Amino acid sequence: MNAAARRNAPDFQPFAGQRLAVVGLGRAGLPSAHRLIGWGASVLCWDDNAASREAAVAAGLPVGNPAEAEGFPFDALLLSPGIPHIRPKAHPAAVAARAAGVPVLCDAELLYRAVRAAGSKARFVGVTGTNGKSTTTALLHHLLREAGFATEVGGNLGPAALGLPLLGDDGTYVLEMSSYMLERTERLRFDIAIQLNLTPDHIDRHGDMAGYAAAKAHVFDNQNPDDVAVIGMDDESGPRFAARRVARVVPISGKAAQPGGVWAEGRALRDAAGVIADLDAAPALPGPHNAQNAAAAAAAALALGLTRDEIAAGLRTYPGLPHRQERVGTRDGVLFVNDSKATNAESTAPALASYDRLVWIAGGVPKQGGIEPLAPLFPRIARALLIGQCAPEFAATLAAHGVPHAILGTLAAAVPAALAAARAEGVGVVLLSPACASFDQFSGFDARGDAFRALVAALPETV
Repeated sequence: MNAAARRNAPDFQPFAGQRLAVVGLGRAGLPSAHRLIGWGASVLCWDDNAASREAAVAAGLPVGNPAEAEGFPFDALLLSPGIPHIRPKAHPAAVAARAAGVPVLCDAELLYRAVRAAGSKARFVGVTGTNGKSTTTALLHHLLREAGFATEVGGNLGPAALGLPLLGDDGTYVLEMSSYMLERTERLRFDIAIQLNLTPDHIDRHGDMAGYAAAKAHVFDNQNPDDVAVIGMDDESGPRFAARRVARVVPISGKAAQPGGVWAEGRALRDAAGVIADLDAAPALPGPHNAQNAAAAAAAALALGLTRDEIAAGLRTYPGLPHRQERVGTRDGVLFVNDSKATNAESTAPALASYDRLVWIAGGVPKQGGIEPLAPLFPRIARALLIGQCAPEFAATLAAHGVPHAILGTLAAAVPAALAAARAEGVGVVLLSPACASFDQFSGFDARGDAFRALVAALPETV
């Protein structure tokens, strides 16, 4: 039986005879449990939430607490990424697994094992970094798909890895890999590993910056000299990640030439052979941070066999991600941009830097440090409209820097006021980039962004 027939056979069971514990039955855990059972594994499922356990029972899954099983009699523990296995406090199932010498894995690891067990040589691309990994993942997948390549996207973005179909030798998986996932890989080898940047994040989980960097560096594990390591050079972590790599290093940058790599000169994306694309023709990729994301995706695409023309065409048609500098509408020449996924100042900074002059809607549940770190970008703000719990705090910061602002309270009040302010100031962009969590008024950043999109759609075309 050839590889294609084997992976599509109803009796394909790469995990037959294996006992796997699945803890965390959310977006990744639940579909993973079903897939593993279908692939022959004996699975025991658990979630600390009683409602999630009841839903699993209703779905026909075997439920029980693996931490209470004597000797932890499993071949592996599939632990959802958000559940700690070491810091700040290890989950009891992880404690039991480690005591028994049982590996704690992520679902991308198990997808890789299944693909190889099917005999497929499908390529794996892993994308990580503190910022930009979702855009880079989605963009590379778009480039491949538009060029006619067989490709699937998932991991930390979109479908769980074990929810993806098995691809043949000509296929490419593009997986967004969080640090939480990367520290739970074992055999997974990325043909192309992308590390974009590194700034402080998840320190409680990894202990310190060195621990966080070490987790990110797992994206390069198991690579060989035939593989490619695409590494961002726009912060000081780049040279450190590039050192001692076994794979061929391709440096990328959104602002400086990179011999042997891909970079942006202004809005021209290029490599040593010349210009690849004009980023001004890619409206969903504004700003220098997206120039770096485009450079990373282009570098990977070239390594995967796309032509320069295919890359340029794909960049032009890339639609962007929902809630990440998403262009949601225009009224009287004023562009409304939904960047609701920006839940702290660090995430908002690239959005503010993407526009010369704008009306800014911000606010919600404040994060530590507030918006003071954004002060260098305040001259771009014609007027700020503040919503949510932190509005008085943000207003005080803006007042100290002489930024015109008003407290509107709700998004429903802020959107029409933003259009009026843009008209009055002669500004062409209204940006929702809250620099805050959303939980004072919304169930999540996505609900906040959806509300913004609906409010913009309800605006009259003219007054």
